[in-house]
Amino acid sequence: MGIYLNPGNDLFKISLNSQIYVDKSRLIAGTNERISTQERFVCVSRPRRFGKSMAAQMLSAYYDRSCDSEELFKDLAIVKDASYKEHLNKYNVIQLNMHNFLTPSKDMDDMIELLEEELMAEVMEEYPDIIMPKIRNLSSMLLKLFAKTKVPIVFIIDEWDCIFRVHQEDEEAQKKYLDYLRNLLKDQPYVALAYMTGILPVKKYGQHSALNMFTEVSMTNPREMAKETGFTEEEVRELCHKYDMSYEEEKCWYDGYNLKGISVYNPRSVVMSMTGRDYDNYWTQTETFEALKVYIEMNFDGLREKVMKMVAGGRIAIDTRTFQNDMRSLTSADDVLTLLIHLGYLTYDFDTNEVWIPNNEVQSEFIACIKDRGWEVIMNDIKASDELMKAMLRGEAETVSAAIEDGHDRYSSIFAYNDENTLASILVLAFYSARKTYIMHREYASGKGYADLVFLPRPGKDGAAIIIELKVNEATDTAIDQIKNRNYPLIPAEYSDDIVICGISYDKVTKRHTCKIET
Repeated sequence: MGIYLNPGNDLFKISLNSQIYVDKSRLIAGTNERISTQERFVCVSRPRRFGKSMAAQMLSAYYDRSCDSEELFKDLAIVKDASYKEHLNKYNVIQLNMHNFLTPSKDMDDMIELLEEELMAEVMEEYPDIIMPKIRNLSSMLLKLFAKTKVPIVFIIDEWDCIFRVHQEDEEAQKKYLDYLRNLLKDQPYVALAYMTGILPVKKYGQHSALNMFTEVSMTNPREMAKETGFTEEEVRELCHKYDMSYEEEKCWYDGYNLKGISVYNPRSVVMSMTGRDYDNYWTQTETFEALKVYIEMNFDGLREKVMKMVAGGRIAIDTRTFQNDMRSLTSADDVLTLLIHLGYLTYDFDTNEVWIPNNEVQSEFIACIKDRGWEVIMNDIKASDELMKAMLRGEAETVSAAIEDGHDRYSSIFAYNDENTLASILVLAFYSARKTYIMHREYASGKGYADLVFLPRPGKDGAAIIIELKVNEATDTAIDQIKNRNYPLIPAEYSDDIVICGISYDKVTKRHTCKIET
């Protein structure tokens, strides 16, 4: 048992011993299908704190022939899969975290030399009767080892993309690194499986990729691994029940990652929320937030306006195909937004090609980003939203309609359309501060239909529930009647004894807003 060659299962034991462990062993069934096939190369890219390293440790514990992991997996879902016994502890495993080799190295040549030395020393120590010191490089040594033992190798490479994040400008080093991985892995008979993880998908140079044999599994296309990318709704419900936490609150804070129709939560943030018994911004505090500011300030193709639409709850259509899978070759708003998907700041609908801000946790980061960055007008409106909420609760219809009209006029360059979506977007901005005490829902199912906007008091917070119906070129009485006739207060009544209903109308001809409020 070594550090890199057959490292054993100790790290996976630590995961299993943790206070919260969510079983993601079904991932193994998918990798087993790829063993010793043309599809044996897979690159899984996810944001930080989405369980990449834990998955790598689990795979290593499962495949590593130097240990017996049956006891570790006996209660996990994978034992029910037909392939479980066939591959359990049957392979040589080489597990690498590329960051550990990059950090002490002065350049790419030094890093590759260090990696080769460390791996070759472990192989010779493990197989002294087979491997001779004369062999000059790792790939030749592994070919010799496989020819003698017929035991194929599972490669598990974590932080594979750290080079492209740390040395963003060094294209020569990046190409040298990609060529090295290609020579080590591609068309080599000793490779049973190569499983790489990182934040970025495989780097592309124009139309050519040195690692074109890899199947990419990413936040823009999770393929068959969507449920293994983060915590699912069912898993979070179980945790909320166990820890007596509000599922609705958890959903608002950490849900929202749309992976081909499957709703996924940020695992790190959910665990921190459960163990700390609160709701806070956990995951994004681990990211380099200054990067987000830099990308937004590039302002390609009106990027700032697109960000504001998303802060207001809107979605933006993008083309992810031009992104070169690095943090340097950014030439358009689509490139920047695609990068933000991979970093976890946005989520993406594969079918509609739209992006949006997934949850409260990430939205708070965008608000922090636009502070003191030349967006003072918008920040002033967000700060004024406290007074707007007070006016709503006091029933001051004229104050509410005047504030919304003012915001609508000033944001016309951003929200260049006249319909109920415009009003909804303006209101999300106008009532932004309400998130401190309310959970905000758009298109909320209640009674016999869907209310446009509903504010429900957060658990432990007192206050009236608020239902807002929006109309264009129709009277506010029509909006109020719709709320009553379709019984929209049905579910909000479960959260508060007091309910404020509000109809807001916009006249396209006069550009005037009217409001009616009832308690």
